[in-house]
Amino acid sequence: MTADETPVRRRRGPSMADVAQLAGVSGQTVSRVANGRRNVDEATRDRVLAAMREVGYRPNSAARALRNGQFRSIGVIVFELSSFGNTRTLDAIARAATASGYAVNLIPVLDATQGALSGAFDRLGEQAVDGVIILIEAHQLDEAEVLLPDGLPVVVVDSNADFDYPIVDTDQAQGARLATEHLLDLGHRTVWHLGGPAESFAASRRLRSWRQTLTDRGCPVPPVLTGDWSAGSGYDAGRELAADPEVTAVFVANDQMALGLLRALHEHGRAVPGDISVVGFDDMEEAAHFWPPLTTIRQSFAEVGRRSVDALVNEMQAGEHHHQPVAVATELVVRASTAPPRS
Repeated sequence: MTADETPVRRRRGPSMADVAQLAGVSGQTVSRVANGRRNVDEATRDRVLAAMREVGYRPNSAARALRNGQFRSIGVIVFELSSFGNTRTLDAIARAATASGYAVNLIPVLDATQGALSGAFDRLGEQAVDGVIILIEAHQLDEAEVLLPDGLPVVVVDSNADFDYPIVDTDQAQGARLATEHLLDLGHRTVWHLGGPAESFAASRRLRSWRQTLTDRGCPVPPVLTGDWSAGSGYDAGRELAADPEVTAVFVANDQMALGLLRALHEHGRAVPGDISVVGFDDMEEAAHFWPPLTTIRQSFAEVGRRSVDALVNEMQAGEHHHQPVAVATELVVRASTAPPRS
């Protein structure tokens, strides 16, 4: 730095100490007011709020709680943002929260371990939220060592966890049963299954229901193929299934894998639905435009989001605890990818 250069200094904004000095109170009292604590008398609180306005002091997200003791904000902890189901559910939660007058603070986590969840809750604590929705479709959340904090309203989406919190999910078992029964009712001797990753709770529920439906109908249970939710893994499984002349019907655990499977079947000369019928799961917007248009199971992501936010708002505002899991119904959408087997 030369002699005639003046160092640039960042201007200091008004601090909590400035508020305390103007209001004639301690810094601890200002902190209690800023964080919405109730152990401050009304006159002192009004004086501190007036001092904040005068000096231009703006606490972070706690400012929303200064007058009513609520932050009007919910946190969402989510794993696997790239997942179609999680993305749609997150969108539905955000819409439902906004309609209820709440902002959303999103905290992605890389894995569903105790350390990752604890860190996510710590970050949400710094952002001052009234409650938390956990959107993690992994079996790690079911494990006993994963503990959720006391004193904070929590709703869990897409889990089989035995927690003392509301749990909201799509009725995965119903959807898989509808898909499998549809193919059997068309006259197929049995139904093959391309499942999702083993760590996914949703995939496990769909697989178990597919297997149980076949068993209940007295049908053979073929070996399971496993994908990773991607169209690429569906394509790989489709190449394997296309080589087996016994395969006439496949239930795929999501639409993206079904897309890859359809391509593999076409490349191997297996007509859909003439040779092999295919049912997906999700009813993503593009499913109606696959070739052929895909028969699939429709999930109501909007309903899952709404029910999750409703459950959390009840926890936060009324202290109501509905620990009976909420299962949102699915619907079979029949399109051109399924037909009776060739005689």
